[in-house]
Amino acid sequence: MSQENGLLSNSSTFGTTSLVKYDNPVLLSEALKKKGNKASIGTVGKNKNQALPPIQSPSDRLTQTEDVLNSITPPIVFTENQQQWIQYVSSTPATRLDVTNLEEQLDALLLKRKAKETGICPVREELYSQCFDELIRHVTINCQQRGLLLLRVRNEIRMTIKAYKQLYESSIAFGMRKALHAEDGKTEMEQKIKTLEKEKLDLEKQVKEWQAKCEAIEKREREKNKQERKKFEEEIAFLRKQNQQYAQELERVTMTKPLNK
Repeated sequence: MSQENGLLSNSSTFGTTSLVKYDNPVLLSEALKKKGNKASIGTVGKNKNQALPPIQSPSDRLTQTEDVLNSITPPIVFTENQQQWIQYVSSTPATRLDVTNLEEQLDALLLKRKAKETGICPVREELYSQCFDELIRHVTINCQQRGLLLLRVRNEIRMTIKAYKQLYESSIAFGMRKALHAEDGKTEMEQKIKTLEKEKLDLEKQVKEWQAKCEAIEKREREKNKQERKKFEEEIAFLRKQNQQYAQELERVTMTKPLNK
């Protein structure tokens, strides 16, 4: 079980369409047995404490290439007919025809899966990622160092895209929090507006009442002033008339005194 976990933790179903070229699947038990035999041979060679490393044969170089390919594109483990199978990425060198077929297959899958031509599209991103992995496989078979360098480029691109996704998701979450906060503030503000409008109506009602009272008081005071003015005018007229009578009486008295002398 520990060896099985060391190969790959990914489980999928055989037959999934992928742009990356894989070899025919083999039983997982046979692959583990083969891998164990290779490990034991390498251990025996190390225990001999040889002064010089053995000359690498073409099969050894192929094994190294396969190991690099498996580290770049891990094998697929799946279950079929109650048996576990493993499928390694192909180590067959690619030709010019393979590159042309890869491009045609990419275009066909883009149309088949209805990928968007512009904007964010997970389908287009997945297919182009598979295409890039297949191109890395082509390069790695011819030059392992070049393939590992392309692997660094691929990982950097994926890390950058992941960072942008996290930034986008965090900005969306921040916007949602702001929207919810604004919605809460909006409800509170609407309630406050209703309260203020009610207070405004009450104050307007009070203003009208006080205006009516002021008008009544002003009318009453005008009537009172009018009556008092009329009374004063009558008193003044009476006093003037009385004064005139006194003046006439005084004049008459003053005129009769010399005659008596």
